[in-house]
Amino acid sequence: MNIIHRLFRSGISHKIAAQQLQQAPLQAEELSAELESNVALIKQIFGNSSDLVFRRLTAPIGAGLAVAAVYVEGIVNADKINDHILKPLMQPSENEVASPDGGPFALLWNRILTVGGIQEVTQTPQLFSALLSGQTIVLIEGCSRAIAAETSGGDRRSVEEPRSQNVIRGSKEGFTEDIVVNASLLRRRIKSPNLWMETRTIGKVTQTQVSVMYLKGVANDKVVAEIGNRLNKIDTDSILESGYIEEFIQDATFTPFPTIMNTERPDAAAAGILEGQIAILVDGTPFVLLAPVTFFKFFHSSEDYYHRYDIMTFIRIMRYIAFIMSMLMPSLYVAITTFHQEMLPTTLLISLMAQREGVPFPALVEALMMELTFEVLREAGIRMPRAIGSAISVVGALVLGQAAVQAGLVSAGMVIVVSFTAISNFVAPAINIAIAARLLRFVLIFLAGTLGLFGIMAGLLAILIHMAGLRSFGVPYLTPIAPFIAANQKDVFIRVPWWLMIMRPKLLVQQNQKRQGTTAQAAFASRKKKKSDQKQEP
Repeated sequence: MNIIHRLFRSGISHKIAAQQLQQAPLQAEELSAELESNVALIKQIFGNSSDLVFRRLTAPIGAGLAVAAVYVEGIVNADKINDHILKPLMQPSENEVASPDGGPFALLWNRILTVGGIQEVTQTPQLFSALLSGQTIVLIEGCSRAIAAETSGGDRRSVEEPRSQNVIRGSKEGFTEDIVVNASLLRRRIKSPNLWMETRTIGKVTQTQVSVMYLKGVANDKVVAEIGNRLNKIDTDSILESGYIEEFIQDATFTPFPTIMNTERPDAAAAGILEGQIAILVDGTPFVLLAPVTFFKFFHSSEDYYHRYDIMTFIRIMRYIAFIMSMLMPSLYVAITTFHQEMLPTTLLISLMAQREGVPFPALVEALMMELTFEVLREAGIRMPRAIGSAISVVGALVLGQAAVQAGLVSAGMVIVVSFTAISNFVAPAINIAIAARLLRFVLIFLAGTLGLFGIMAGLLAILIHMAGLRSFGVPYLTPIAPFIAANQKDVFIRVPWWLMIMRPKLLVQQNQKRQGTTAQAAFASRKKKKSDQKQEP
C-alpha cells in the first residue's frame, strides 16, 4: 500500500496515478485493527466516491462495539443489507449480548449476521474486489479481519425472450447480463452434479467474471484444459462482452468463418453441453460461447429438435441451399451475363440483354454498387430508432430499387438477384455464419467479373481448402464430412428420429457415450428385434 500513499501524497493527476498503479500493481497488505484507519483507506482508494456508503453503528456487544458496514450503492440489494446485516447488528438477542469465546468476530460470524454467503477478508485486494462485486464489508473495531457478506443485487434485466434467436416452438427464456442467472438457467436444464463450473476473473480494470461450464465425463478433458490455459493467458484491461473472449481464444484470427459459437438461448447451450461442448459465460452479456464447434453446427437451430424430424430435415436442407445462394447468386449472374451468355436459353438471354441495354455500367460494377447499397440500408435499419428503422430499410429498398431501374442505372434482373440474395442471407440461424457469406460474396463477385466461372470455381476451391485447414480447439472444422464419420451423419444435413440418435457426436467427447440413455437404447433394440422377427416369419 506504500505505492498508493506515495502517489496520493505527491498530488499528481488521477490519469498519471492510474497509469503508475497499472504498472505497479496493488500489493496485498493486512487490514489494520483500527476501524477508522480502514475506513480512511477505503475512502482514499475510491477517491471519496459518492456511491460508496459507510454505515457506522455501535453494536450492543459487551460495553458496545464500534462496527462499520461498507458497500457500493447500486450494485447491492438494499433490503438484504437492512434485514440481514444492519438490524441483526443493532438488535441482537439477549443471549448474544455478552462477547463469546473468539471475540466479536466469531459472534458476528456465527450468530448475528444472517446472510447466506459470507467470507473472511484479511487483505486489502480481497476487500476491494468484494466491494466491487456487490458484497457488503463489515469492519470491526480492534479486529484486523473483516467479513464480506454476499448482498449483490440492484436493478437488472429480468429473464426475457431471446431477441436474436427466435423460435416458434421452444423455450421463451433467454440469457441475461447476470452471470449468476445464466448459470442457474443451465443448471435448471441439466440437473446433474457432473455439470462443473470454473470461474476466474479477467481484466485488470473491469475484473470481469468468466465461467466455464461443462459436463464432466462427457466433455474432452484436453479441450477443457486448453480453454482454461487460453483464458489464463489473456492480458487486457477490460472484458466488456463475450466477443472479447472469443477473439482472444479462437484458433484462427484471419478467417471469415467463426470457430466459436455464441447463443442467447439456454436450451441451445444446454444441448451443446450435453453433446460435449464447453460453455463460456461472461458477466455483463447475454451471449454464451460454445466450443469446440464445427461448420455444420451453425445451420442447426434449437427448433430442429422440437418439431417432427421430416419437416425439420427439409428446412435444414433449405438453409444450406440458401447459404450457398447467398454467396453465389450475384457472382453467377455477373459471370454468365458477362462471359458465358451461351449457357442461358435464348429467350431469357434476349430479355436480360434488353434490360441491360441502357445500363451504362458493366455487370461487375452494377453488382458491387447494388450490394453496397443494400449493406448501407441494412446497417441504417439496425442503427435507426426501432419505430422507424424497419420503415427506412423497407421503403428505402423499394424506392431506391425502383428509381435506379427507371433511371437506367441498374437492370431489373440485378435488383431481383440482389434482393433474393439478401433474403437468403437471413435464413441462417447464426448471424456470424451469415456475415461470413456476406464478406465472401464480394470476393466471388470480383472473381466472377474478371475470370468468369473459372474465377468462381477457383474462389470456391480456395474457400474449401481454407475451411479444411481450420480447427476449433483441435476439432477439424468440416467434421463429420472431412474427416468423414459415418456415425455422425444422422444429424448433419438431415435429422433422424430421436430413437435413432443414441450416440453422442464423436471427436467432441472422450468416449462414445450414449446420448439418450437406456430408454433410447431399449427403443432402438426393440425396433431392431421386431424387424428381424418379421423377416424370419414364413
